[in-house]
Amino acid sequence: MKKNFDPKINYQKTKKAVGYVLRKESTQEIYDNIGFMSGLEVHQQLKTKEKLFCHCPAGIYQKKDDYDAEVIRHMRPTLSELGEYDGTALMEFKTKKEIVYRVKNITTCTYEVDDTPPFPIDREALGISIELSLLSKLNIVGEVHITRKQYLDGSIPTGFQRTAIIGVEGEISLKHKKIRLIQLSIEEDSCREVSDIGHIRIFRTDRLGMPLIETVTYPDCVNPDEVKEACDYIRFLNRSTGKVRTGIGAGRQDVNVSCKGGTRVEIKGVSHTKWIPELTHNECFRQWALLQIREILKKRIPDTNQWKINYEYIPFYSFKFKYTPLKQAKQHKHKIIAVNLPYFKGILSHFTQPNKMFADEISDRLKVIACLDKPNMIHSEQFEDVISKNNFEQIKMLLSSKEDDAQLIIWGPEEDMKTAIETIEERCQLAFEGVPNETRKSFEDGTTIFERVLPGADRMYPDTDSPPIPIDNDYIDKLRKNIPQDIITRYHQLKEWKVPEDTYTYIFKKNFFPLIERIINELNINPTFIGTFFGHKLKFVEGHYTPAEEFNYKIIYALFKYLQQKNIDIQLAKLMLPVVYQHPKMDFESILTSINFKKISKKKILSNIPFLKNKFTDIRISDKKKDETDWIMGQIKKIATGNISLNELHSIVENHS
Repeated sequence: MKKNFDPKINYQKTKKAVGYVLRKESTQEIYDNIGFMSGLEVHQQLKTKEKLFCHCPAGIYQKKDDYDAEVIRHMRPTLSELGEYDGTALMEFKTKKEIVYRVKNITTCTYEVDDTPPFPIDREALGISIELSLLSKLNIVGEVHITRKQYLDGSIPTGFQRTAIIGVEGEISLKHKKIRLIQLSIEEDSCREVSDIGHIRIFRTDRLGMPLIETVTYPDCVNPDEVKEACDYIRFLNRSTGKVRTGIGAGRQDVNVSCKGGTRVEIKGVSHTKWIPELTHNECFRQWALLQIREILKKRIPDTNQWKINYEYIPFYSFKFKYTPLKQAKQHKHKIIAVNLPYFKGILSHFTQPNKMFADEISDRLKVIACLDKPNMIHSEQFEDVISKNNFEQIKMLLSSKEDDAQLIIWGPEEDMKTAIETIEERCQLAFEGVPNETRKSFEDGTTIFERVLPGADRMYPDTDSPPIPIDNDYIDKLRKNIPQDIITRYHQLKEWKVPEDTYTYIFKKNFFPLIERIINELNINPTFIGTFFGHKLKFVEGHYTPAEEFNYKIIYALFKYLQQKNIDIQLAKLMLPVVYQHPKMDFESILTSINFKKISKKKILSNIPFLKNKFTDIRISDKKKDETDWIMGQIKKIATGNISLNELHSIVENHS
């Protein structure tokens, strides 16, 4: 007698067979065994006054419901010069999406909707992109050629993005290795998505057309932490110029991942670099799991070319479903279809990602391609029964299912059912091949979902509206004089200054190095103290206080200069900083008053030590010299801060007989 199939046990069994381990428990040996390989496409908005190919202002953002007009479009694919369709374009066309653009007059013109030819490329943006290429040790092209990159997901109203390669074949230096760069390109930014429900996708056009650079690396990263380090390095390199935008959405990255025997999968639009390690770890194991699924299916199905699904429309009244989405489907007069997947028993509940199984691969595509909003299906290997086992047995009989088959139930508008059936069959057939080429959307928990088919080379073609732009050597040499130090050079300088390493990310992220260096060189203040002040104290203040207006960090230089001029110990800056940050227009004298600082002579402060030593002797519960010193420091620290170096005071207290 056969044992009942348990999807939960199957999920855990296949997870173990895949060899999945948590990232924090993984080792380089594990990544080498599965062939972890990853590269990056790092996007960064440039801080220019105007957009890339028109004179609309850049950097003005609109709120979700703040717009002057709506433009509605439907995208359709076109043949390439070789007479071929791009796979992504065909997929997007199949979705039958209605694209709605919310337009704000101040940030949009007729160029964005392809009613006006492009203006000449913004020279400010071109100059910044060359500077960043030089900083990345790339070879600058002799001529800039504008090309069009097809986008039919609706993110660009014209259906294509203008882009141009600026530099090729460079490198960045990480702490322990170098990462090769393929190229740096300049391109137009896309629209911001507002919502994507059913067949309607809504975008805002404020970001559209803003200058954006894209730095592309070779797949030289061999573990997840290395990918994050490389991405951070490129982001820090861009920010070091002070000529790029910062904030939410100003920097985004696509991460390309593959495993041994897999294929390049692009995780699109990763918002935070801290997500990268978990995302790349899980994606590599997802591909490894899909390859295992392929091997299982190959053993079961010798001739996969003959494999087909079968399905039946099922009437609601024959089964009396109690599952709420199915009851709602009846109310909306949607169609319900039962689908049989021959030889797929155990595949639907096969592990793919943490808390995800192969069935999710199908459900995700139904959402994107057939526009069936989730929940959009149930299946025979769910952990919890949402319809009765009796109903499933009836459905199996209706489909003439065999023991090794698996079943799905889908529902939705009748006009979407043909696409849904095609999508299910296509995804199952792709399982015979292993890992599909696709782009995936990222989530904070480290998992991903299908977004679209990975675009091919057919979507790139020359832009006949834009002439080539010669780049002469004199112009490059002039720009070369503007580029800052490399990040790795600054890293080694911070190490030499003995600045704590846990401050580096914050310092580079905020591009504080030039200001720190200026304070050290011009005011001759201890480098370790200044680096720690920025990386610890300022970071804490930014996380706990809100400024009355945008804070100008150059005020910190003025603060230390003021303390020097008034002969006040720089330790007082730590007490003053929260007030300075919240009220940047308040003069330093007033700030001293607000924190109750009083100028006291060194002699008077030290005169307290004998009394405090005697008092400690009376109340002591410890005979340790250190405890005595710490207690006395605690008693006089408040009046001493700003009047005497605390290090000097500590030494005096410690050595006082």
